[in-house]
Amino acid sequence: MDRDYIVFQEYKMYTDQKENFIERNFKTNRFYMLAVIGLILIMIYTNNIIFLHKCSATLIFAFFGIAVSSLWWMNVDSYNTLIRIKYANVIEKIEEKLPIRPFTDERKEIENYRNKKIFLFSDIQKFISIVATLFFFAIMVSEISPIIATLLDKIISLKNGI
Repeated sequence: MDRDYIVFQEYKMYTDQKENFIERNFKTNRFYMLAVIGLILIMIYTNNIIFLHKCSATLIFAFFGIAVSSLWWMNVDSYNTLIRIKYANVIEKIEEKLPIRPFTDERKEIENYRNKKIFLFSDIQKFISIVATLFFFAIMVSEISPIIATLLDKIISLKNGI
């Protein structure tokens, strides 16, 4: 077999794997988006449920929302790093042996856009995960504030009683 043919087949196989990896990234993001929406809906429907010590279902789901949103941000960041590695360190090195370099050219164009401060899809995903984290954090603070106020009142009344 011809060496150029082998290099091209390896290149083709690796680019296909990269595309599958990107597709898996989209599916993962869809999962996180649905999880965030699901948690918001659950919080709406369980708004009046109170557990021990005035701990509400909303507080518990807000905590889970923060965790899911944080994991989502980390996941987006990890996928972006791995995709950049696949582009820059692997595919571009293989392209050096090929007559044309479409992924190298594509990466250069993406960098040009980034230099113009245009948001890419991954930036939007990170932004949404940050907004979701802040939303759940605000809900958690609003739910935990009365509990903390009650505890402080009890501590003050015990201190004054002694």
